[in-house]
Amino acid sequence: MEKEKLPDKEESKRESDQEAEELEEKEIVEPEKKVEVEKTPTEVLKEGWKPKTELGKKVLSGGITDIDEILDRGKLILEPEIVEVLLPELENDLLLVGQSRGKFGGGQRRIFKQTQKKTPEGNKISFTTYAIVGNNNGYIGLGWGKSNETVPARDKANREAKLSIKKIRRGCGSWLCGCKNPHSIPFKVKGKSGSVIVELIPAPKGKGLIIEEECGKMLKLAGINDVFCKTTGKTKTKINLVRACFNALKNLMEVKANPNFSPNVGLMEGKVKQ
Repeated sequence: MEKEKLPDKEESKRESDQEAEELEEKEIVEPEKKVEVEKTPTEVLKEGWKPKTELGKKVLSGGITDIDEILDRGKLILEPEIVEVLLPELENDLLLVGQSRGKFGGGQRRIFKQTQKKTPEGNKISFTTYAIVGNNNGYIGLGWGKSNETVPARDKANREAKLSIKKIRRGCGSWLCGCKNPHSIPFKVKGKSGSVIVELIPAPKGKGLIIEEECGKMLKLAGINDVFCKTTGKTKTKINLVRACFNALKNLMEVKANPNFSPNVGLMEGKVKQ
C-alpha cells in the first residue's frame, strides 16, 4: 500500500489558521459580571423583617432614625428588631448566675441556673439565664429567660434584654479627677433588689471597675470604665446582685440634674455624639 503523503509546512500552517478563525467565530462572548455590593447586617435585617407594631413600621420606613426619640417619649418597645436597627453596634453577653454540681458547693460557675420541680411524673428540670446587651456608649439592657432547654432560655433572655434597653447618664463626678469626660458616673446612686443594695460611687480616671465581676460586665457594656462600689445584703445571690446593679443604673436617669451642675461633671445622657 502506498503511504499517505504528509502535508507541507505551509499547508499545515494554513489549516491551523483556519481552525483558529473558526473557533474565534464560535466563541460566545460572556457578558460582564456585575459586582455585587455586600449588604450590611442592618440592610439584611430590614429585608427579612415584617414589623407588626406601628412603632416598628415607622422604624422600617425611616420615620424614626434615633432610639432617643422612643426612649425620651417613654414608648414601649415590643419588637427586638427595633433596637437592632437603631443600635447596629449592639453587643450581648450572658452572666454567670448559676453553678454546676460540686463537692461542698465548689462547682464551676455557669451561665444557666438549673432548678427542679417535684411532680408525680418525676423531676421537671428548668434552666434560667440572664443576658445583657449594650453598645459601650450609654445604652444597656438586662433580660432573663427560663425554659426546659438551654437554647430557648438563652434566646428569651437576649430578646428581653433588647426590649428593656435603657439610656443612662455618664460623667466625671469624682473630686479626685475633674476631667469632665464621661468615663464614670456623675453622682452616687443606689439600687435595690431583695435584700441586696448596690451603691455606685464615681471614681477617677484610670481606676477601673472596682465592683463584682458580673456587675462589671454590665457597666462596661454601658460605657462606664471607672467606678467604686459598696454592697450590702446577701450578695451571694447573683440574680439579686445583678438586678440591684441594673436598678442603680436606671436610677441615674430618675435623679433631677441641676443645669448649673451638669457642665462641671461633664454630664452626658446616652451616646457620645461625634
